[in-house]
Amino acid sequence: MARWLDNLEQFAVDVILERRYGKRATIFRWFLSFLSWLYNPIVRLRVWLYKKRLFQSHEFGCLVISVGNLTVGGTGKTPVVEKLAKELASAGRKVAILSRGYKSIPPPLWQRIISAFKGDKEFIPRIVSDGQKIYLDPKHSGDEPYMLAKNLKGVAVITGKNRVKSGLWAIRNMQVDILILDDGFQYLPLKERLDIVLIDREAPFGNRHLLPRGMLREPKDHLKRADLIFITKCDGSDLSSLKSEVRKFNGHAPIIECVHKPKYLFQIITRKKEPLEFLKGLKVAAISGIAQPESFEKGLKKLGAEIVYSKYFADHHWFTEQEILRFMERSKARNAKAVITTEKDAVRIPTCRPFILPFFFLRVEIEMLTGKEAFQSTLFDFISPGRKFRISYSKKQLAENFQLSSPSLAGRCEKTSQGF
Repeated sequence: MARWLDNLEQFAVDVILERRYGKRATIFRWFLSFLSWLYNPIVRLRVWLYKKRLFQSHEFGCLVISVGNLTVGGTGKTPVVEKLAKELASAGRKVAILSRGYKSIPPPLWQRIISAFKGDKEFIPRIVSDGQKIYLDPKHSGDEPYMLAKNLKGVAVITGKNRVKSGLWAIRNMQVDILILDDGFQYLPLKERLDIVLIDREAPFGNRHLLPRGMLREPKDHLKRADLIFITKCDGSDLSSLKSEVRKFNGHAPIIECVHKPKYLFQIITRKKEPLEFLKGLKVAAISGIAQPESFEKGLKKLGAEIVYSKYFADHHWFTEQEILRFMERSKARNAKAVITTEKDAVRIPTCRPFILPFFFLRVEIEMLTGKEAFQSTLFDFISPGRKFRISYSKKQLAENFQLSSPSLAGRCEKTSQGF
């Protein structure tokens, strides 16, 4: 069943991105276009209802930074979240990342029913990491939260659909003073925050259609809500036309040009690092389950690798042992000397058996090319001690949520891992 759903998702993505043609694909595109026409007023109405405070949003006296995008996946959001969390933590801030935990295995039904009856006071989110110890595996946390937890010491990572409750829990039990919303631009129940929006230079607005016909989650003019705009995957080329288009919708946010810079190769089994020069002239096979596999493969070629075989799966695909072994055999038959994947994919790859080829992931980090001073100035102004925050929770709710006479944090974290 899971494989059938993955295949259906991949077919839909291929149709949306114009990778598939024929009568069936054309009819499906017409159907998706009709759904997009219906989706447009719905998403606009939702934003308007929050803006007019007809839908409740919360401010609870803590700095909140959202990192998100207008499109579905592919902008390189996770490295930005990681860099931001590292810089804030190294500056002495107590940081927690709040993630939805997309495509993670949910808690057992009985646990969700009990949690619903207990209410806010007894709410415990899913703690991936408290900054010192990782409590959940990739399947129960989600690939991106697990990757962040693995790479960030001293930063808590929490998952859950209700990030208001998760944030309150983090403030109460971890004494955090900054919350980072991973993929939070569309999460409107939290306000009084800094919104960082990422735009992919290679496909700034996807195919310029709204979901489900395209990759846009919101209309382009909603970019006006952004406080900072990162243009990612820059290569030094002229961006004047893209910046001009962005300025039509947002005339105030600083624009920062960024590049996702490869750092090294990491051997998944031996945990050995190899320099990027290792790829020059090397025949490799590439495997990935990300939104834009073309960008990943293009990066390998720029580093000098010769891709003799490649295969991509649906975004966030959980690889099976059989899929990996079959891919290895086909790669070896094409004379590949190594297999390369992304860091996010690496946490979803089973390592039950020895591989017949060396298996690496490519470590990538975000680097600002222009606008670094504007970024630091905006961030400094936002986190300055003099900044005032209003609190919209009632005194009763705050009294309940911020009582500190609770079991130890480690005990609560362990509790969230039970039953998995």
